[in-house]
Amino acid sequence: MAGFKVAIAGATGNVGREMLNILEERGFPVSEVVALASRRSLNTEVSYGDRTLKVKVLDTYDFSDTDICLMSAGGNVSKEWSPKIGRQGCVVIDNSSAWRYDADVPLIVPEVNPDAISGFTKRNIIANPNCSTAQLVVALKPLHDRARIKRVVVATYQSVSGAGKEGMDELFEQTRAVFVADPVSNKKFTKRIAFNVIPHIDVFMEDGFTKEEWKMVAETKKMLDPKIKLTATAVRVPVFIGHSEAVNIEFEEPITADEARDLLREAPGCVVIDKHEDGGYVTPLESAGEDATFISRIREDGTVENGLSMWVVSDNLRKGAALNAVQIAELLVERNLIKPRQQAA
Repeated sequence: MAGFKVAIAGATGNVGREMLNILEERGFPVSEVVALASRRSLNTEVSYGDRTLKVKVLDTYDFSDTDICLMSAGGNVSKEWSPKIGRQGCVVIDNSSAWRYDADVPLIVPEVNPDAISGFTKRNIIANPNCSTAQLVVALKPLHDRARIKRVVVATYQSVSGAGKEGMDELFEQTRAVFVADPVSNKKFTKRIAFNVIPHIDVFMEDGFTKEEWKMVAETKKMLDPKIKLTATAVRVPVFIGHSEAVNIEFEEPITADEARDLLREAPGCVVIDKHEDGGYVTPLESAGEDATFISRIREDGTVENGLSMWVVSDNLRKGAALNAVQIAELLVERNLIKPRQQAA
């Protein structure tokens, strides 16, 4: 099979580096991989498998012979560059929130709504969902297909890597400062994150919800079903990698915990680890470096008709970002929606 020329924009960040790892790990059919970032990263080196790539500048790069651009350079960069790249005939798979709510841009989780991908031709842009939504919908989809979800209440326990490298550095530095009794300062987060939890991710909106909470509502409706009612509380916790979610679901039809377990065991992207014993569940620590969305603590909720509660954990840098983007690229190839341009030239 002929290879595709793939560019990674934002290649020096947490997610960009993870994208390079995952392209290599999964054996994506590449003819060439190009690492792109802003001017200040020019000539920085990033690794792709056993090779080292020198970073080039996004602003001056010509996309006319590039097939796919995995964009992880933030919303403002994506707003400016994704349409320009798309117009050069290169398909952009964007990890920011810039295009998720655009009616002409498909928002895709391959295990959930693969058929929606065909809409990418309008702008040559495909959006990757928010990290906390991606793992949630992977777990909700098989249950929704079986018993129709009416309402979801979710509380998240989101790791600091969701706030980038600065978030991880801040947790590390503050933790060390606490142990050696140094003064603790916070720059990235609004309050101290070491040995604390912060019920605030992204900006506050007029109704009192945060943008992160709103994203989960809007994206679940767009990808899964506009009729689903969802309310979220998004919380930052002092964990380096892996987002966890306590999820309560109300269904139209009856469904038992055993049925849910069986469905989720068979569902793509899901791994059920649910033993009613000490340690018989997954925590974010075990999810780090793994591709799956792990589901534990599945139980019936007797306080509502047809209710279930469960615990959902995934590596936010992988399924929540880089892995999902690469899976979208794989879907384009599998469905013959793109052809390598260099071969045609």
